[in-house]
Amino acid sequence: MDAANMLVPRAHIQNHSEGTAVVPHWGYADRVVPCTNDAGSCTYLDVVYAAHDLGMYYTGIIWATIGGILLIWAVGRHFSRSQPSGVQLPVQKGEGVNQSRSAIARLSRAVPAYARQYLLPDAARPVFGRVTRTQVLTLVVLTGYLTVFSFVGIIYGKWVTPVKKLPGVYNIRTSLGPWADRVGVIAYALTPLSVMLSSRESILSLVTGLPYQSFNFLHRWLGYIIFAQSGLHTIGWCVVEIRLYQPQPKVAVEWIVQPYIIWGVVAMILLTLMLVLSTPWGIRMTGYEFFRKAHYVLAMVYIGACWGHWAQLKVFLLPGLLVWFIDRGVRFIRTALLHYNFLPSGHMGFRAAPANITFFKDETHGDVVRLDFDHPQDAWDVGQHFYLSFPESSIWQSHPFTPLSLPVYGADSQRHSYIFRAKKGETRKITELSALRTARMTDHEQPHEGLMAEAKLSVVLTGPYGEQTLRGLSSDSNVLCVAGGTGITYVLPVLLDLASRPQSSNRHISLVWVVRRRSDIDWVAPELAVLKRKCPNLRTGMHIYVTRAAEEQDATAPAISEKRTVNDCSKEIEPSSSDASSASISSALSVHGVAKADLGLNHYQARPDLGVVVRDFVAGTISGTTDVYASGPGEMISDLRGIIAGANKGGEVWKGVDRWDVRLTCDDRLEW
Repeated sequence: MDAANMLVPRAHIQNHSEGTAVVPHWGYADRVVPCTNDAGSCTYLDVVYAAHDLGMYYTGIIWATIGGILLIWAVGRHFSRSQPSGVQLPVQKGEGVNQSRSAIARLSRAVPAYARQYLLPDAARPVFGRVTRTQVLTLVVLTGYLTVFSFVGIIYGKWVTPVKKLPGVYNIRTSLGPWADRVGVIAYALTPLSVMLSSRESILSLVTGLPYQSFNFLHRWLGYIIFAQSGLHTIGWCVVEIRLYQPQPKVAVEWIVQPYIIWGVVAMILLTLMLVLSTPWGIRMTGYEFFRKAHYVLAMVYIGACWGHWAQLKVFLLPGLLVWFIDRGVRFIRTALLHYNFLPSGHMGFRAAPANITFFKDETHGDVVRLDFDHPQDAWDVGQHFYLSFPESSIWQSHPFTPLSLPVYGADSQRHSYIFRAKKGETRKITELSALRTARMTDHEQPHEGLMAEAKLSVVLTGPYGEQTLRGLSSDSNVLCVAGGTGITYVLPVLLDLASRPQSSNRHISLVWVVRRRSDIDWVAPELAVLKRKCPNLRTGMHIYVTRAAEEQDATAPAISEKRTVNDCSKEIEPSSSDASSASISSALSVHGVAKADLGLNHYQARPDLGVVVRDFVAGTISGTTDVYASGPGEMISDLRGIIAGANKGGEVWKGVDRWDVRLTCDDRLEW
């Protein structure tokens, strides 16, 4: 083997001067035929090209499988939406038994209940974080599928061949090279899938109906798989070129300076940087916004480096670039159309939404801001969220917020209401800006009970995004809403929508909200007032748990544990931060406080036992299934997943007992 032939990318040991024809191989270097090298080298080349050709077929099978799954999913969604729910016959009170359904209908309910029973709880939290067993099972199946295709179809062997013009010097040729190529090809093939899993304007969401954020787990772990495959590809060829091929170090030096190898090293460095920055440690060190923007830039440069490394596989790289640019372009267009309105001058143009600010001071746990504004647009679906950016702070950052207001279909303008707590970064800057503007207003005008809603803040919206939580909710389903802190914004629209509709007398609806202080109720006092006026629909009541009552001025007062009757709607709730407001709301709702003194402690605290809450709610239903909507801290969501899993009993659902068919819809993006 002469040096000139070694410098041809992946030309291996082919002798171009003695060949009579060139056979193209898709995604690989052309092969020179006939092979005029020694028998071992020719056999090795047969193995290399056969393994590569099979690998390309396998990547097609992988994508055909992904496409087939998505097609079946889309067809199944279409038919499930088009099927009528059927007429419900009377059921035995207290049992919820429905024997009128066919075996297929009962099976269609029993199988998901069985699946939730075993797949809903968190799986190996120290390794995977707060994700369900369903997501981990999907990852395991995908990993196993890719592992099989990484090894099959390769003839494994070892060939010792002489080095030309160097008597007594031999090359060791093994199947390590073909295998390293195979895992590298699969890493390339997975690149567009990784980009699709990270897209906000998600094609996968359009097909499956799942919100884009539900794919974040697979995106992160698919990135780990691509990193592992790329690393194995790199290590494999380093062993071949630096150790097995002779003479050394001549072969290694001539190999490492080739342009395609330099681009491969650059791609591996970029991939390693993306991995390090995406770890919890990396995000804490650099900040989430830096991680997000750096991830975008590094990912695009990485794809370019992969193109430079092996342009023959650009068929996998180009779709990844296109999907990314389409995602960014659609975001820009949606934002522009959403804000293309009449300007004060009467002309049409881009206009940010002016939001009213209501500021809630809380130096201990973080100040809370409420934004209210009207914006001309179509209604969104309950459960969806918007990305909000604040031009007066930064146009380069946006954060997802769920509107707590109820969309009105057919209206020319929609009311947007948001609440969020300041932590750090952009939300802290916005809170400080809101506090400053509110303070300026109070310097010139008499404040109304400590709150000023006249201060303004410009808001730019992008969206809506996310799932439609009420789609698929049957008319006889019982609804339990559980929220922690600002997570109330996720469940309030559900209750407001249900309260606006005629309700079955057998339908149970309940709200459990956990807050730190009793004054936190004022965040959403107007919405609670609406629910209070229609509280016959909330047959088991609204329950608010105050966890840190000792921090209130009335911490020495006796603990409150009021049990109200279903139709006790005699008092009105008014939005205010005063003690009178809290007392008014307490009289209308069930506000629980358990004295820690009774537990050997020195201040009040109340936390609901979610297991008891869910069990009592399900036991109190008369007929129909139960849908649980939840939002709050990760620990609460994890507990609820296990509790809801235990509440599902597929065998009982098969018998027609609907109460053991319990579903959970949660939004765990919020912390409180």
